[in-house]
Amino acid sequence: MRFNATLAFLLCAGLAESFSVPRAAQTSAIGVSQLGLTTLRSSADDKVEKEPKNAPRHDVRSGGDAATEMDPEEMKIQQAFAEHQQNAPKLGWATDIRTLVQYNHGFAVMSTNSKANPGYPGGSVVGFAPDEEGRPVFIFSGMSTHTQDLLADPRCSLTIAAKEFKGAADGRVNLMGKVSKVPPEECEALKQLYLEKHPGAFWVHFGDFNWFRMDDIKDIRFVGGFARAGSVTPQEYSEAKPDPISAFGSHVANHMNEDHMDSTIAMIADQIPGMDVTDAVITSVDSLGMYVKVSRTPRASDQPQQFKLRLPFPRQAQDRKDVKDIIVEMTRSAAAVTSEEK
Repeated sequence: MRFNATLAFLLCAGLAESFSVPRAAQTSAIGVSQLGLTTLRSSADDKVEKEPKNAPRHDVRSGGDAATEMDPEEMKIQQAFAEHQQNAPKLGWATDIRTLVQYNHGFAVMSTNSKANPGYPGGSVVGFAPDEEGRPVFIFSGMSTHTQDLLADPRCSLTIAAKEFKGAADGRVNLMGKVSKVPPEECEALKQLYLEKHPGAFWVHFGDFNWFRMDDIKDIRFVGGFARAGSVTPQEYSEAKPDPISAFGSHVANHMNEDHMDSTIAMIADQIPGMDVTDAVITSVDSLGMYVKVSRTPRASDQPQQFKLRLPFPRQAQDRKDVKDIIVEMTRSAAAVTSEEK
């Protein structure tokens, strides 16, 4: 079988949340129909995550010179992998975005319209805390350039990266809107909100610092990794609630990565037969599963690849104990399969 080398890499590596191509772009994004592969959809996946119809598309063109022989067994593994990832339950888009903003480390890049240099954007790393509707709340010094910019023109954007952000395979959100001063009668209530996110922010008590909030969000753009990008409406965002498991998911991930990486590798092999990886680092944990960054060398190849995949839970986790119980169940199931094979 002839197979485009770039497409083989995309199928096998997926780069970020492999093969989670927006539904409206599945065929044109990587030429699935030309490969003779069948992308499957489950009702559970449709209920959990709806990809925006206007999601951006990646055009990977097939060229005759790039075609190369694909090992038949490798082809089967990649097809199984693609189908597994397509059907793996994920948080809905609005929930995913709201969760990222809520559990970010509290810092983001704000881009304002420069007052000192008209026509040029000004960039600043600023602290923030989201309120119950996900609106970013800030406290700025009156002397800061971004404060002066906002007083002259409240239009700006805020780029927020996931807490575990390491590179292009990790999530980030851009909120675009208007940031205005908070009415005096609301300021006292915002102190506790901000201090919960930034316990050492003693400047919240300074008289020459002012409270601001992005009250008017106009546009929300999200990039969850390669082939997974789109947007939600401000209303969808404000109505969404952060995933509760993600609040402590990083602690679960760190424990698994430090003490039980072999179990993670076994769980991947159990869910995706033939997907033998040499390294598996859990990057995030939510109520429906985990994202894992893995390393693998395809069959009949000496070029190792690193990519992120989705490892779903068999059921939705309700609390910390439930997460532990589910992972133990998955580990035991993988160990039983391994024993039978031996």
